[in-house]
Amino acid sequence: MNHAIASLPLLERRTLSEAAYAHLRDLLASGRVAPGEKLSLRDLSEALGVSVMPVREAVSRLIADHALEVAPNRAVRVPVMTRAQFRELAETRAGIEGWAAARAALARGPAQLRAIASAEAAMREGSATADLGDAVALNRDFHFAIYAAAGLPTLLDVIGALWLKAGPVINLDLRHSRDRLTAGHALRCHAAALRAIRARDAEAARAAIAEDITRAADFIIDKGGLPEA
Repeated sequence: MNHAIASLPLLERRTLSEAAYAHLRDLLASGRVAPGEKLSLRDLSEALGVSVMPVREAVSRLIADHALEVAPNRAVRVPVMTRAQFRELAETRAGIEGWAAARAALARGPAQLRAIASAEAAMREGSATADLGDAVALNRDFHFAIYAAAGLPTLLDVIGALWLKAGPVINLDLRHSRDRLTAGHALRCHAAALRAIRARDAEAARAAIAEDITRAADFIIDKGGLPEA
């Protein structure tokens, strides 16, 4: 069983399908599963401590979200994204998430700023020592601390759907190599975004997050891990 799946928390006997859906969304968005990886309903149900039925319902919703797919052999798996698809996703994310960061710079309060600063520090401190799977999650936490500060729940839902697709590909890069972390692009962009949000500089915040997403996409595509078609 995949270690990340095995570490999923047991669920209480309430709204099991909703809870399973939320945990599986987090599994995908935090990059703890890779493109092409097959997901066993039995393994998932054992890890979450529920019957197969609520897990099947949650997986069906994720298939409808295009976050999971059914392979020709009927196995459920994480979709494999081509370079062109990933580039399109990155451009969409840069526009939407950059705008969310600009909004956060103007709308954030002291509590939101503290959360963003804490997430930036955790990512910076963990980049050299954290398990690579944890590094992906720390990256996600920093971004979503910013997007939550924008104060627009609908926008947060839209970005969450984008990360369902992006997370596993980001995982493909960071899970197996620290190259992008040691290159420093992500950490520099994160620090620039924090400075801009602290200064309420909306344009600088937008530019920092857009650059972070674009540089990460360039790095992943240049490494050649994604198929042409």
